Amino acid sequence: MRVLTDVLAEQAEEAVREAGALLTDPAAVQTILSKSPTDFVTNVDLAVQSLLRDRLFQLAPAVQFLGEEGDHTAIDPGRPFWILDPVDGTTNLIHRFQHSAVSLALAEDGQVTFGVVYHPYTQECFTARRGGGAFQNGRPIRVSGTIRLAESLLSAGTVPGRRELADEAFRQMRALYDRCQDVRRTGCASLDLCYVACGRLDGYVELSLQPWDYAAGALVVEEAGGQITTPNGSPLSLTEGGAVLASNQILHAALMDALNG
Repeated sequence: MRVLTDVLAEQAEEAVREAGALLTDPAAVQTILSKSPTDFVTNVDLAVQSLLRDRLFQLAPAVQFLGEEGDHTAIDPGRPFWILDPVDGTTNLIHRFQHSAVSLALAEDGQVTFGVVYHPYTQECFTARRGGGAFQNGRPIRVSGTIRLAESLLSAGTVPGRRELADEAFRQMRALYDRCQDVRRTGCASLDLCYVACGRLDGYVELSLQPWDYAAGALVVEEAGGQITTPNGSPLSLTEGGAVLASNQILHAALMDALNG
């Protein structure tokens, strides 16, 4: 069953932009709860998710809702469902680092058909529809044309929520660092993916993400001409998390070799 229409895509983007405005108030964060020593939820995460859950239900009552801050057990992947990260980069938000995003995807028939990632501090909105291209504030975007790993700018995550993976994460980061121009670490997976899509980055790797971190950004990457898989080349799951490698496609094999060597 497919539910996506031009109108629904436009309305969902508008709702994401509205919700994203909640992040930009310097005094917005009033409460911080620890889900783990390095994983937090604030009143802003909860407010954004509540606003969007209600708005999306009004727009499409039959579509299921999978949000980071909630019960993830009731989703039937055979039916359409939204995938929301209300604040991707909560630690950045807490520290007023001004690099966080709202990430929303729509999954239908086992694949993402629509994605929107909104960076409220810069008012950049990245969108994509399967088969329809990728856009930044309505302008088409494409991945970079970098053909040599030695000329690339990459981003690598440090998996703060999975400290047991730190040795492997930093081994991989060093492997990339030794082969590229430089490595960045921004703390917001959805924006890293969009930066690959628009050519600001040539590749991005993270050892442990959840579907709400990458579902929307993955479609933006693909529709911009890039490639996204696990570091071993396997497809990503929309219901279970794992490691992610995104690139401009040209460098994908070289990045896999560097990471797995």
